[in-house]
Amino acid sequence: MLIILLTFSFGPAFFSLINTGIKYGYKTGAFLATGVVLSDFFLCILVCILVHFGMSNLLHSSQAQTFSAIIGGIILIVFGAFFFKKHPVKTDDTIDIENKLPSPSVMIIKGFVLNLFNPTVWLLWLANVTAISKTLDYSLFKMLVFFSLILTAVLFVELFKVKLAGKIKHLLTDKLMTVVNYVTGSALISFGIILIYNHYFNN
Repeated sequence: MLIILLTFSFGPAFFSLINTGIKYGYKTGAFLATGVVLSDFFLCILVCILVHFGMSNLLHSSQAQTFSAIIGGIILIVFGAFFFKKHPVKTDDTIDIENKLPSPSVMIIKGFVLNLFNPTVWLLWLANVTAISKTLDYSLFKMLVFFSLILTAVLFVELFKVKLAGKIKHLLTDKLMTVVNYVTGSALISFGIILIYNHYFNN
């Protein structure tokens, strides 16, 4: 169930991952997916430590949630705005496409940041780590091993999604790629606005 929630939740990382796989292909999308999973792994370790030492209330506090939601919302809006400025990469162009591809480090950082500043992911990890620690009475080490195995499976699923997205790349025209960009940008901006509204203006 956790694997499904992490890989098939239609959040910011999902839309960005599919968009990258379609536009740039498997290799570039794989770096983005790696950044997302590394972010999950970082959150997993952090939440496991907080829960183990009885400090999970820090993540539950309204101040922490409001702060992360506003910062995350701003980041999502900025990322989304870039999709309205980018021109699609032509797959049949004679120009060396490799020169236009984002660097691996940029994609890993992008995936890491997109996932890290999504408060929903924090709450998802908090809920699952708390449930596992209480239900199975796992030690901190056993929880880290358990979730490491889960995240390994998540990475393979994410890479599979990128592979599928890359398969339809040759079927898309420049016009359709522009639509894909606009849909992805709109989704990220919408997520950002909703985060800010729900945690700041709606309190």
